[in-house]
Amino acid sequence: MIVPFDTLPKESRIWIYQSDTKFSEEQEKKIKIDLTSFLTAWTAHGADLNAGFIIKYNRFVIIALDQSKSQASGCSIDSQVRFIISLQEELGIDLLDKMNVTYYQNDRVHYKPLMEFRKMAKDGAVGKNTIVFNNLVTDLGEFEENWEIPAIDSWHSRFLKKGKS
Repeated sequence: MIVPFDTLPKESRIWIYQSDTKFSEEQEKKIKIDLTSFLTAWTAHGADLNAGFIIKYNRFVIIALDQSKSQASGCSIDSQVRFIISLQEELGIDLLDKMNVTYYQNDRVHYKPLMEFRKMAKDGAVGKNTIVFNNLVTDLGEFEENWEIPAIDSWHSRFLKKGKS
């Protein structure tokens, strides 16, 4: 069952899907329609799942699930991944490649392959105060507090040149 994202408890489990390109208006509209349909029917062993979603920065699809009502099962998680795969195939985008980094620079959101981001960090083009998106957060509370953070406070810090801000 779909519920408004902002009504979900902080303990809700989340999944973050990052696109390799910015969504067009048409793509975002399609994502919203298809996600609404998917989440409305999403179940685990026959039990409705209370879930919601948001799209951020025309690039991220974030799904949250209130596990206090019903928990996601392996089958329900698999169905979510199959849904995402079909969505990315239909829209010609990549939502599942985890080997990329998205960050803010010059008031814009940028997306780079991990190796390119690593080189930029080594060269000092990004630094400890560069805001990165930490897609490893696992619940809504952590998402709200630690999703958009300085690189020095995230797993990205291992690539930073010492002393560069």
